[in-house]
Amino acid sequence: MRFIQEFKKFALRGNVIGLSVGMIMGSAFGKIVTALIEDLFMPMVNPLLVTDRNWQSIEVGPGIKIGHFIASVLNFLVISLVIFAVIKLMHTVKKSEEQVAGPTATEKLLIEIRDALKK
Repeated sequence: MRFIQEFKKFALRGNVIGLSVGMIMGSAFGKIVTALIEDLFMPMVNPLLVTDRNWQSIEVGPGIKIGHFIASVLNFLVISLVIFAVIKLMHTVKKSEEQVAGPTATEKLLIEIRDALKK
């Protein structure tokens, strides 16, 4: 019975639940970006390349799919760029909220104590 209680305590901690939500959101976000690349971006890139077929199906040797690899790298780069932009935006919003909020009640009290000690 103790094992079940320990597992319940572990599984219901905030970190585990937050990680689970992050993984689910990440996989859904990955599908959106993959669809964006495959359905919108690649059809614009394909005519620019001088091939008579889809460049993602290019093979260098038997089973060596270089086109698929390049598409996967491009997919990774776009996902990384979008995630970087989202995180940068989140930090900017958080920083502006902290500046607007000003010091908390505890910080104000500590400032008063510091000023009183200086006198």
